[in-house]
Amino acid sequence: MIILDILRVIWLLFLEMAPYIMLGLVFVALLNLLINKEFIIKHSGKNNFLSTFKAALFGIPLPLCSCGVIPSTVYLAKNGASKGAVLSFLIATPQTGFDSIIATYGMMGPIIAIYRPIAAFFMGIIGGVFGQFIKSPELDNKTDEKKNNNVIKINEKKLPFPERIKNTLRYSFVEFLDDISIQFIIGLLIAGLITYFIPDGFFLDKGYNNGLLGMLIMLAVGIPMYVCATASIPIAISLIMKGFSPGVAFVFLAAGPATNAASITILLKVIGKNLTIAYIAAISVLSILFGLLLDLIFKLFSIDPMSQIAHIHDHTTHSTPLFYFIVSILFAVLLISSVYRKTISKYFRKNENVPKVDLSNMIKLNIEGMTCNHCVANVKKAIEKTEGVKEFDVSLVDNSAWVEGDVDIVNLKKAIEDIGYKVTKIV
Repeated sequence: MIILDILRVIWLLFLEMAPYIMLGLVFVALLNLLINKEFIIKHSGKNNFLSTFKAALFGIPLPLCSCGVIPSTVYLAKNGASKGAVLSFLIATPQTGFDSIIATYGMMGPIIAIYRPIAAFFMGIIGGVFGQFIKSPELDNKTDEKKNNNVIKINEKKLPFPERIKNTLRYSFVEFLDDISIQFIIGLLIAGLITYFIPDGFFLDKGYNNGLLGMLIMLAVGIPMYVCATASIPIAISLIMKGFSPGVAFVFLAAGPATNAASITILLKVIGKNLTIAYIAAISVLSILFGLLLDLIFKLFSIDPMSQIAHIHDHTTHSTPLFYFIVSILFAVLLISSVYRKTISKYFRKNENVPKVDLSNMIKLNIEGMTCNHCVANVKKAIEKTEGVKEFDVSLVDNSAWVEGDVDIVNLKKAIEDIGYKVTKIV
């Protein structure tokens, strides 16, 4: 039966990827525990080349998707960071992260795993340098604001170490997983369908399986698509298996995670039309150039792309190691739990975000643009620093916030919209 055969292909792909993603989630937890993101952003907020360099360097390991990176980018901009640093961080960060680097190594081999973050790093720097020459009234004004000491300062209470461990585990295996779970499943489904219906090597004799034409096709698909760095891996593998060159697959690996239609809409407001166009142009041109370079590397060293990627083994003749199988089942349970939280359970939790206090003293705001837990965290910070706020809660379930206190509605709305979101209704 066709459906069962497709599900079997998807399951085999899942068995290949799950152990590496679980290992990546462990590194995400360690990164969240050991690295202060505010420190990274602060040290990227200078108006010089070193800031552009640091923005790309610090952005590489951060597990932020193309939507999750927006609030951090806004933070950079509002603290007077140079246009170069803003663009560098925006380009480099969503392309990779510890989780995707490890998964890329396990599924696509060491060459692409090493090449991917290096390319993202240089794409960030080159794009950032280019961005310095772009006129952007929005960011130029923010630089002037910093000179007037209008700088965001966030003082977070130092938690006890056991509490930090608990929070970081929750961040990695619950909140971060929630941000990528649906994308990962969609990517797995797409890869499974491509793998099942299209014969291996089908595109080898086609004129667009490599070179500029194939890469332009990948740009057209990847730029508006919302896919995280990890979820893009199974799709890229299936493209190579069907005959596309590694360079063409790389363009999708770069452009897919780095951009999406929703984030572009937000960026138009936050960093302005000129810099947003420069951002899309940099992603487009540089991903193609680095894609061509990757193809050249494979050609010069006579490397067979199929020898690098993990194949979908026939597990009827090749058994999966017990440890890998157990880890895969554990990841499957976490993934199902995440999907339940994000989809099914919200219909049974419509009122979970309503604070258990007298609602007559509460203000409810409907907020447009929140797509992940990073968005929720940054909206919370924006509300928290607004004068007069006593208590508040933010929910991703119905994109709303409840606020209590003697607060100026105009200031509250401005605080949220200044970080890239839109308050559509106040009740």
